[in-house]
Amino acid sequence: MNPQPLFCANFACASRGKTDANNIAPHDTLHNRWKCTACGETFTTTKGTLYYRLKTDPKTVTLVLALLAYGCPPQAIVFAFGLDERTVAAWHKKAGAHCQRVHEQIVQTPQDLRQVQADEICVKTQGKRVWMALAQCVPTRLWLGGVVGPQRDRKFLLALARQVKACAAMRPLLLVTDGWRGYVKAWQNVFRSPVPTGQRGRPFLLPWPHVAIGQIVKWREAGRVIGVRVCEIAGDTGQIGRLLPVGQVLNTAYIERFNATFRARMGCLCRRTRSLARQEETLVAGMFLTGSVYNFCTEHKSLRQAQPDGRRKGTPRTPAMAAGLTDYCWPVSDLLSWRVPPPPVPEQKRRGRKPKSQALEPKGAKELVTL
Repeated sequence: MNPQPLFCANFACASRGKTDANNIAPHDTLHNRWKCTACGETFTTTKGTLYYRLKTDPKTVTLVLALLAYGCPPQAIVFAFGLDERTVAAWHKKAGAHCQRVHEQIVQTPQDLRQVQADEICVKTQGKRVWMALAQCVPTRLWLGGVVGPQRDRKFLLALARQVKACAAMRPLLLVTDGWRGYVKAWQNVFRSPVPTGQRGRPFLLPWPHVAIGQIVKWREAGRVIGVRVCEIAGDTGQIGRLLPVGQVLNTAYIERFNATFRARMGCLCRRTRSLARQEETLVAGMFLTGSVYNFCTEHKSLRQAQPDGRRKGTPRTPAMAAGLTDYCWPVSDLLSWRVPPPPVPEQKRRGRKPKSQALEPKGAKELVTL
């Protein structure tokens, strides 16, 4: 059962998205409906989740999406469950959008990442090719985000760099990629903070301190990879030795292993397959579904927490547990039933000059009137 507390999702409510406002009361216990005492809106428990307004049994929907997240072909799911292909595709698209909102709420928060590796994958689609870029935090194996685009250009890299920045705190950070030159300029362009001056125009952007960038190129002989070499280092190079584990050199092995996991769990990413994606939206939905299941629902062997006695096996952990984002391994049902609160009500600010009645009003006039 999802232990997340209820909140009002009505955009016209002043208490929307708040879990401690004491404004939720039971309305119809037979049909599991609740009521917001602030705005009078009634809603069901599944409002804001994947299961909202689905007529199929939630257990069946969970099983289907779990199989899709682990690379099961949709044709096999249709044959086994007796569903329509369009129904499975609609569930897949809706799950991808839901997991993207969960990712933006939980994962894209300031964290001490220490080392991040990024790489891109060329994906064959129906009649064309697109690119998918992924980024991973090495110490916790946390998937930080991904971008899908038709071209591998500057705009493509900037979108990936912004997702990594949304997950990073202003701490010492090492960014490792392959030898594509566009990475260095993209990292340097995004990892900057504005310095307010109180004047008009765009403020001065100050680069983040203690950020190092390393690029690795594979060393080949006779068509075989025999090693790697560093082609470029930028930023605070003194942080490289402090952020790398003892005895480890700069490499992109972690993100390449992560790419292999994505290729195994998304049939459209295989090098030789008949399960080609026709639209970029299908790739984006599959990317967020697979990445969210990997972060919250998949235990990683290298993240086991050792026991004090050293006899028993360590406690299994997911990347989200290692990053401190959650304290237990989520079932897939908890991921799909997580309710993302709407944004808070923005404060209305008056733009322009003040009215003449307020500008000419002397200070303390209201106090004199009341007296």
